[in-house]
Amino acid sequence: MAKVTINGVCKEYAQGTTFETVAAEYQAANDDLIALVTENGKIRELGKKINGDCTIEFIRLDQTIGHKTYERSATMLFVKALSDVMGGPIKGAAKVEYVIGNGTYITAKGDYVVDEALAKKVTDRMDELVKADIKITKESYPIDKAVELFKEQGMDDKVNLFRYRQSSSINVYTLDGYHDYFYGYMLPSTGYVKYYEVLPYENGFILNLPNIKTPKTIDKFVPRQKLFNALYRTTVWSDQMNVATVGDLNDQICAGNMEDLILIQESLQERRIGEIASEIAKKGGIKFVMIAGPSSSGKTSFSHRLSIQLKTHGLKPHPIALDNYFVDRSITPRDKNGDYDFECLGAIDVEQFNKDMLRLLDGEEVELPTYNFITGSREYKGNKLKLEPDDILVIEGIHGLNGKMSYALPDESKYKIYISALTSINIDGHNRIPTTDGRLLRRMVRDYRTRGASAKRTIQMWPNVRKGEEENIFPFQEEADVMFNSVLIYELAALKQYAEPILYSIDPSEPEYYEAKRLLKFLGYFLSIPTDSLPNNSICREFVGGSCFPV
Repeated sequence: MAKVTINGVCKEYAQGTTFETVAAEYQAANDDLIALVTENGKIRELGKKINGDCTIEFIRLDQTIGHKTYERSATMLFVKALSDVMGGPIKGAAKVEYVIGNGTYITAKGDYVVDEALAKKVTDRMDELVKADIKITKESYPIDKAVELFKEQGMDDKVNLFRYRQSSSINVYTLDGYHDYFYGYMLPSTGYVKYYEVLPYENGFILNLPNIKTPKTIDKFVPRQKLFNALYRTTVWSDQMNVATVGDLNDQICAGNMEDLILIQESLQERRIGEIASEIAKKGGIKFVMIAGPSSSGKTSFSHRLSIQLKTHGLKPHPIALDNYFVDRSITPRDKNGDYDFECLGAIDVEQFNKDMLRLLDGEEVELPTYNFITGSREYKGNKLKLEPDDILVIEGIHGLNGKMSYALPDESKYKIYISALTSINIDGHNRIPTTDGRLLRRMVRDYRTRGASAKRTIQMWPNVRKGEEENIFPFQEEADVMFNSVLIYELAALKQYAEPILYSIDPSEPEYYEAKRLLKFLGYFLSIPTDSLPNNSICREFVGGSCFPV
């Protein structure tokens, strides 16, 4: 018998009892489904067994790791159902593209049209599999056997990925004879995946799932066309460069093609920035270019590059950071924990900003403020500005798209740009790279280099940063006139050499260790590249250093 401590109470269980059995005893006391457990601080899938005395805690669907586990399991269920409907894994090959709201956009190869009838067939097959409550099992395969298995299923993307794995084995998940590889944890059976919706969308499907706050409710899917278009453009670029997955990128690195690939990617981005500048110039009457985006989206570098492009159209851009309109530290709002809430709109002197902008619009000379982050107060240092006919203000800050931020300015004088580092490539066809992971690594590398902040500190802060984004940025993204994806197809290979050492510095005894371990495993898929050949105006330079802009 093993002594197992749960919620401070010690109980005895027979050796070999599954964590699923233990979780079932406590499920009634938990509002949300238990997805995983931690055993002595280590995350375990419910199919694992008790092998000795331990302390366990439950991870539910309303927690980040549990929610991701649900998404992953639902994706496997969808791909299996689609394969069954289309007559086998090769015919029904699916690619998980990107997330739009609570929905995951998935395309599929085959000689058929994605419509409501096909979506219903897939849903019906998913329902059958869920009702049957079929086990999702995990088995460690020698890497050569795993390669052989996925070749048989026509999953060449996984075969290519495994070429660059240093480990000698691969964990393979199996569902009713269907085999797949997933990066992360899974639920123990199909019966756990109770909430989902399959919809036709564009040229593929939307797998609509509950969000983390309401894991038992599926919100109505709301199309976000501008976001979709920005993501689709990036997919087209990836196809142009023949780099759709990490394995493809590693192939290019091994072939010595990275200098060309970097130049092509940078040129594609510069062309897009030029197109945006051209649109602004053609509109006429635009005096305020409002740029907003989440943390580490590359707003500063983008605003400088856009300004250069605007100059080619005879305009005279002037950068303004909304951070310079922070209210004095003494009156900055605080969050529920008593910490300063620099992310909320109340941290900005909105009224003064609008007064200054209106005066500029009326042709007056205005002295603009500079915020002193050391003293926590605004200062005036003689930075005066008067708008001439060809002058244009490039305003950057997290609230740039919020209408309340620029309430007094005429709509026809504003051009709004949403920028973010959106996913560009997948790990493989079924394993999407979360946008937040890329931005977290960007911020980690930059903050360590410029602010001396440890990787541990960045990981600690990230949930609050994300909370601020969810409240103050993402709700307004579709209000933008245009979206710009700042991600670079090569950047994770470039960030790897900077991120790995600082992630390894986190001690196993620290709470941030498991997130660090996850990110290290993720970076392990990539071969590393030097940053010598990166252009000095690259957005990537904002994070790794060497930028020609004051970032």
